[in-house]
Formats: sequence, structure tokens, C-alpha cells
Amino acid sequence: MITSGEGRLQVHLDIQKIGPDFLFILGGGEQPHIGGVIVCTPNEDPKVIRLGSHYDYLVLEPLAVKACRKYKTTVVAVGGIHIDHARKDEIDMIIKNCEKLQDMI
Repeated sequence: MITSGEGRLQVHLDIQKIGPDFLFILGGGEQPHIGGVIVCTPNEDPKVIRLGSHYDYLVLEPLAVKACRKYKTTVVAVGGIHIDHARKDEIDMIIKNCEKLQDMI
């Protein structure tokens, strides 16, 4: 598992290898959950599943696309990050922390 950030702004990524493919599980904040699912296969547009009113797909999609291109294999990214009453600056920091995770894969 890799992490980025601190306290309630910390995000974490668990990476599972399934044969040649990858499963990424993203969580963080005060209440990790499943807010989105991305399926990315080489040479195809990513398939995005947004659950309810969650916006987690916005950080999951670039993660899955980057890994799919880098490793040239199928990648599934699932998860969600939740912070009660998050301010804009906190949301921006969570996004930056997710971008740092992308750089680590």
C-alpha cells in the first residue's frame, strides 16, 4: 500500500496484481467508500461508473489510464474518499495527493 498526504487529507492506494492485470483500490479521508469504478483496457476508452452523486471517478480515471498506458494491460480502479464538510482547499489537496499516488505507480 502506498500513501500520500497526512491526517484527514491522506489517501492510500492498494495495488493487487491479478495475472497480467491490476486492481487499484483507492481510499482515504474520514470515510473511505466505493464511489466509482473505472475499467481501462489498452487501446480503448475507459469505462466509467459513477455511483450516486460521488465524484471519485475524477481521481480514479487518470490513475487507471496512466497505469493502463504504462503497463499495457487491463486496469480496474475502484474506491472513494470522503471528508465531512470539506473546504475547497481541502478538496484541492486531496486531488494533489491522488496525483502524487499516480506518480508512484
